[in-house]
Amino acid sequence: MRKYYQFAFITLMILGLLASCSQDAKKYRIGVSQCSDDIWRDKQNSELQIGAYFHDNVELRFAAAYDSDERQIQQIDSLVSTGIDLLIVAPNQVSTISPAIDRAYDKGIPVIVFERKTNTKKYTAYMGADNYEMGHLMGEYVATRLNERGKIIEVMGLKGSSPAIERHNGFREAIAQHPGIQVVATLQGDWTEPTAYNTVKQWLDKNKGEKIDLVFGMNDRTAMGARKAFEEAGGILPLFCGIDGLPGENGGIRLVQDSLLDASYIYPTHGDQLLQLAVDILEGKPYEKETNLMSALVTQDNARVLLMESEEIMRQSSNLEQLHEKASQYLDQLGNQRTLIFVALAAILLLLALLAGIYMYYLQRARIQDERMLMEREQLDFYTQVSHELRTPLTLIQGPLDQLLRTNDFRDATDNARELFSIVRRNTQHLTSLINKMLDAQVGTPIQEMTSAQVDAITVSQPIAAPAVEPEQDEDAPTVLIVDDNADIRTYLRSILQGQYRLLEAEDGKRGLELAREQVPDLIVSDVMMPVMNGLEFCQQVKKDVISSHIPVILLTARALEKQQIEGYESGADAYITKPFSPELLLARIDNLLQSRHQLKDLWGMKPVTEASVTPPQGTAVATTPIEDAFISRFKNMVEERLSDNNLSIEDLAADMGLSRVQLYRKVKALTGNTPVDLLRKARLAQAQKLLQESTLSVSEIAYQVGFASPSYFTKCYKDEFGTVPGEARKS
Repeated sequence: MRKYYQFAFITLMILGLLASCSQDAKKYRIGVSQCSDDIWRDKQNSELQIGAYFHDNVELRFAAAYDSDERQIQQIDSLVSTGIDLLIVAPNQVSTISPAIDRAYDKGIPVIVFERKTNTKKYTAYMGADNYEMGHLMGEYVATRLNERGKIIEVMGLKGSSPAIERHNGFREAIAQHPGIQVVATLQGDWTEPTAYNTVKQWLDKNKGEKIDLVFGMNDRTAMGARKAFEEAGGILPLFCGIDGLPGENGGIRLVQDSLLDASYIYPTHGDQLLQLAVDILEGKPYEKETNLMSALVTQDNARVLLMESEEIMRQSSNLEQLHEKASQYLDQLGNQRTLIFVALAAILLLLALLAGIYMYYLQRARIQDERMLMEREQLDFYTQVSHELRTPLTLIQGPLDQLLRTNDFRDATDNARELFSIVRRNTQHLTSLINKMLDAQVGTPIQEMTSAQVDAITVSQPIAAPAVEPEQDEDAPTVLIVDDNADIRTYLRSILQGQYRLLEAEDGKRGLELAREQVPDLIVSDVMMPVMNGLEFCQQVKKDVISSHIPVILLTARALEKQQIEGYESGADAYITKPFSPELLLARIDNLLQSRHQLKDLWGMKPVTEASVTPPQGTAVATTPIEDAFISRFKNMVEERLSDNNLSIEDLAADMGLSRVQLYRKVKALTGNTPVDLLRKARLAQAQKLLQESTLSVSEIAYQVGFASPSYFTKCYKDEFGTVPGEARKS
């Protein structure tokens, strides 16, 4: 809608500009003689004025006769004497205004008769609705509305006016087709509400007690005047129907919607169409001599829609009038300052040229900035790749070297050998520092040469007094999955972790994800820069999979920048360690993450599985995620639903969860610290304890009800869990 107004405004400006540039354009003066002054006429006059907005060579002159034949005759003669080019007239009555219309027509002035007819043939064109059809359709509606039976009153319009005559004829002809409908009175009005009120009131005073089913007023104001008279008289109100169907607060459409009128009939105004007919006549264009306007019945079924449409049209018309006022002011200024238009155009052209230059300048700057950012990204990728290629061998040098420095062989080495080891380690650390500074420099940090004092400050760490003895690998030890495309790194990590953990290995993220889902390890150590699937994507996939979401992930990488580390944590990583790294740091981070899980395990193991929820204690490093909570909740529900089934197996639960037995076992064990079998037994014992305290069932009945195959085994399990036999628990 806004684009429409903008287009209309621009169009008006262009039309006004063209008109101002043509001093020879002919002006047309059109006189409009209205027989009365009411909201229907106001709406039509407004539409005429809006229509004139699109014809700058048209001037409208309005006159209203206020239902007076004499005043309208004088006004028509006055308009003709002022020199109008065309007359638009709505005759007050059929015959009385005809002489004035004839005088105008005889002087060569085209005459358009609209809305009401006259008995003269001296007119150029007629435009209006079919009043006979309106009356006839309203009569058909009344008969249908009253189910072919009832008494009605008809309140006429102004005596002698063509709409009143034609509406009456059409209405009575339609009613005559329905013998069950009786017109008990035809009262004379003059289109106004007060007259209708007085006329109906007088009839009611004379015919007290007569039941009326419907009142037909020939316009909405007449119908409302009749309604007021009936309301004052008291009793059951009949239905009221009118004609005009105007929009607005007091219009017929609103009255129908508010159930003050039962029906109305839209009496179209179409002032814009009327003005276009006048312009076509004045400009010698083809036109229709007789134009019948379309109209429609308004009832409760369509009043709301019609009201919304009409109010929207009125709102648009109001906006258009405001736009026209602004456009008129602007066009007036253009007319008075024509010479300044060319200066303004020149200034606009210069401004456009300047704006184009500025735009091209900023476009060039933006292109350079984009190229610079692209170069920086490429540079970052290059240095990251180089850093990765350097840090990986540095890790394989510094890590094993640190391990050697902690062995008995190093302690027993000669002073010369120890010095050589120290030189290698010191220069390895120096090289690592230079790589870090090089990587910092490429993102804006100046490279500063290390002073000799800084170099000397890099000292060899004191070796540990005695090496740790590697324990034998235990099948019950935590499982760690190593994911790295570098076989040497995997070998080095295996040398650090073997003996303490069960180890699995994968050469890329895709294979690592398969192993994580199949084996459900306790922890994952992964590189970031890998083929097929990099470590960030691998970490994201692990964390969103219901099977592996609980597994802590440590990322090992040469990407040492802060924003790169943030990217790693955003992918779901639990720890981020840059290469080269010390074995002690890696072991400490693994142990910390596993201990955090142990804290959570201990907490779950303290309470029966039937507890509704568990809140980790303050300080716990790892908490359950929504995925894990949903998994445990689903597992609990399945256990509780099949608690009484003594044939229930872990394979059955795993199948219900859509997992393999191994996957279910390791997932549940990792999250709760208990095996699925333990949890199933705990759930059954917890339910049994509840039944012992709250029911009168025997111990044997309770044992079978919670899924134990024999009461004796139930008693043994109960004593192992709670330290007492079921019978004693019930006595307490």
